[in-house]
Amino acid sequence: MATIDVFNLKREKVGTVDLSDSVFATEVKEHLFWEVVKAQLASRRQGTAAAKNRSAVSGSTKKMIKQKGSGGARHGSKRAPVYVGGGQAHGPRPRDWSYRPPQKVRVAALKSALSKFAKEGRLLIVDKFELAAIKTKTFLATLGTLKAEKKTLVVDAASNENLKLSIRNCAAHRFLPPEGVNVYDLLRHDTLVLSKDAAKALEARCLGKAGE
Repeated sequence: MATIDVFNLKREKVGTVDLSDSVFATEVKEHLFWEVVKAQLASRRQGTAAAKNRSAVSGSTKKMIKQKGSGGARHGSKRAPVYVGGGQAHGPRPRDWSYRPPQKVRVAALKSALSKFAKEGRLLIVDKFELAAIKTKTFLATLGTLKAEKKTLVVDAASNENLKLSIRNCAAHRFLPPEGVNVYDLLRHDTLVLSKDAAKALEARCLGKAGE
């Protein structure tokens, strides 16, 4: 078991928590990050690019010129791609770019990302992240006390409304519930702050082979 210090919001050590080595102290397999992040970004693509082909554009279907005798090509419609205003040949069509890597790959990548934060000293676990009111200034001051002023990902229960609403206006910081933690958002931030309960929830999610 990995033993990690637990702090309060004044960065005073108030205890420790034992977490699974296979989640927070496993081998960091960085090649899995590329696989999973590529899939996440591909799934975010809208895939709505489209162009009108000759059957979708407006225009007469009357034969342009007679079939024989003109010496020109045998055109049958002004909607043909060779004409201005005609349809586009082989243009883009709406498509779905999303795909999912195997579940074992997704879980292993998430474990590797959590272990990377722990090994590099960028993981901070707090007993509870409770704010008295919805106040972004108070939240930023708390991060300063915790020495987590850079881009920080804060993970706590979705029911923590004061924290969730205090962080939403911060461009450099983000809040996620344990079930929403993903490799892409982890790698985008410098520091990971977990509440004690969120750390246990992430551990259970990974050990239970839950997908991203």
